[in-house]
Amino acid sequence: MKLTPKQEAFVDAYIETGNASEAARQAGYSPRTASRSGQENLQKPVIQQAIHDRQKEIRSKRTADITEVMEFLTSALRGELTDENIVTEGTGDGCSEARIIETRISSRDRLNAAQQLLKRFPRQMDVAEQEARIKRLDSELESLEKANGVESVQIVDDLREDDTDEETQ
Repeated sequence: MKLTPKQEAFVDAYIETGNASEAARQAGYSPRTASRSGQENLQKPVIQQAIHDRQKEIRSKRTADITEVMEFLTSALRGELTDENIVTEGTGDGCSEARIIETRISSRDRLNAAQQLLKRFPRQMDVAEQEARIKRLDSELESLEKANGVESVQIVDDLREDDTDEETQ
């Protein structure tokens, strides 16, 4: 169901003010009945949904998504971002002048951006390294089993219960 122009104005004013009575007055409802009209509007599912949708839209425009963050970090890494710096220069006779100059971001900032980007990607070297370690451990286990004539390895708990009781006392 589509909102009337007055209801749309109410939704906009309510999002701005958070006050149903004030929103009703701003939307053009009678000042005498604004309080009741505002409360009635807030009870209507179509208006509740419109308020929810509009707030979601506003929130999504103000909040950076993952793509925007990744693009920003990539721009920083590549040195495409600049900072504004205030520089004071002497003009003679004990006077000085301040001006703003733009400089590329520092190497430290670029390195920080690179580290932040790497945190967001699984590093292939780590995966390959872990797989190599697992293969090496498997082969060591196999060779130990063969050397000892054992088909499988069992872990044996060689502590007796009375040994553990003495340690805890």
